[in-house]
Amino acid sequence: MDFPHVDLPVDIIAWTDVTEDILNVYKQSCRLKACIFALCIEGSLKVSINLMDTEVKRGDFITLLPGSLIQFYGMKGKVRLGFVGFSENCHSGTSVIPPTASLYPNLAEIPVVHINETVASYLEDYFALLGRITTGPYPPDTNMARNILNNLLYIVNRMYVRLQLGSDRARSRKEEICHRLVQLIFEHYAYERRAQFYADKMGLSLQHLSTTVKQVTGRNILDLIAHVVMVDVKTKLKSTNMTIQEIAYSLNFPNASFFGKYFKRHMGMTPQEYRNS
Repeated sequence: MDFPHVDLPVDIIAWTDVTEDILNVYKQSCRLKACIFALCIEGSLKVSINLMDTEVKRGDFITLLPGSLIQFYGMKGKVRLGFVGFSENCHSGTSVIPPTASLYPNLAEIPVVHINETVASYLEDYFALLGRITTGPYPPDTNMARNILNNLLYIVNRMYVRLQLGSDRARSRKEEICHRLVQLIFEHYAYERRAQFYADKMGLSLQHLSTTVKQVTGRNILDLIAHVVMVDVKTKLKSTNMTIQEIAYSLNFPNASFFGKYFKRHMGMTPQEYRNS
């Protein structure tokens, strides 16, 4: 069982007044089917994007590609975002994505970038105009919205091209190893929690992998695996009616008792206590 999937109710939607009331919907982890670009206009918030925690502040631009795993943790002060998003049907059935297609690796690797006030003001204007077209009193003009969206995506393209050209260093070998490890954990955590399994998959000795991960992240391999497992478990406890035993079996634990001890070791409470909290 995967994380809950979230899509948009219409092909294209934009808004410049996304507040904490709306963001509260994403306090449980979910996987996006839609593609979303957002700008933090006011305040700051803590967010996990593809299991990487970051703080989004005023002037930060956020890219959430289809398939992104997101969760909001907390906010400072009054938070307001502007955003534009297009549904799975829109980005899979039309040619709306090509302006950013060549930058997909960068968009996925760096989902949050800080931009200057001038560019931020351009984006906010685009969001506002798209919002008027898609949510105004008249039937939305989809063709007009897509033309404006393509212009917005051109700005995103230029933003990331400059970021790429301005990068002063390549990712180190140790960072590459950690990045690959996280990818593998994300693919296999539901049935494999042994550190040796991931070392073998990467063709590295367990000692070398453990030392590298500790140097780069300050955490050990089992901590990283447990973090991913706990994100999944907490989502299922809060967002589904699955029994504790069903959750345990879905993640390849031998029984509910073993699962309960694993959960309590990492969370300080039983799965049922967490569900009731």
